[in-house]
Amino acid sequence: MTHVPLITDSHCHLDFPDFDGEHDALIARAAEAGVARMVTICTRLRNEPKVRALAEAYPQVFYAAGTHPMSAADEPLATVEELVTMAQHPKFVGIGESGLDYHYTAESADIQKESLRIHIEAARQTGLPLIIHARAADDDMARILSEEHAAGAYSCVMHCYCSGPELAKTCVDLGFYLSMSGIATFKKSQEVRDIFAAIPVDRVLVETDSPYLAPTPYRGKRNEPAYTAHTAKLGAEVFGMDYADFAAQTEANFERLFTKAAVKAEAT
Repeated sequence: MTHVPLITDSHCHLDFPDFDGEHDALIARAAEAGVARMVTICTRLRNEPKVRALAEAYPQVFYAAGTHPMSAADEPLATVEELVTMAQHPKFVGIGESGLDYHYTAESADIQKESLRIHIEAARQTGLPLIIHARAADDDMARILSEEHAAGAYSCVMHCYCSGPELAKTCVDLGFYLSMSGIATFKKSQEVRDIFAAIPVDRVLVETDSPYLAPTPYRGKRNEPAYTAHTAKLGAEVFGMDYADFAAQTEANFERLFTKAAVKAEAT
């Protein structure tokens, strides 16, 4: 039997209704593709119990929670204390996703910024990585991340990175990570591929953001964690690496950033 290199889907949404009733099969297909671990992301804190339950039910699943920027105006403002308390759970491994989205929700920019700073402080206090969603907000994002890092260090991943090269450089200079999604496999995404090719390979993660953004050859269909392998294979090409070597590098990167998931995996 051929060994399949192991990788991690660092960002998915297993609690979304797209996957209802399918979790056993979904995780089995992921394992067949070499996706041995995944982080499911809670985007509204009122849904945290459901997301937590998935992490508790499956050894392969870890979770993070926060208020998505597109929901920041519709949800109660999170508190640092609330996030820190949630982070005590042994399978809670990251803060977010938080961030800024001016493409769809520019009218709530002020509350998004306030929410983002709360999440940053929670990441700082817990030592867990901040998970960032950024769209059409490069200047404000670079400024806030830099200001906050100067005020006190924290770790961070820019999930599903498809912003510009300047923000990418700022993030790498701050010691942050960029996560490659199925977007990087699209024919018209050469700029995204070029941005990744220009950063150190030890700052790269892979993800699906499933059920969204299915990579080629599944574009337009429902995404799922197993498809992380297609993005990782594209990543290996971008960096001119053998797939097994790139997979091992992204695993090392994930465990360096998501230290709590690495410790938990070693313990099980």
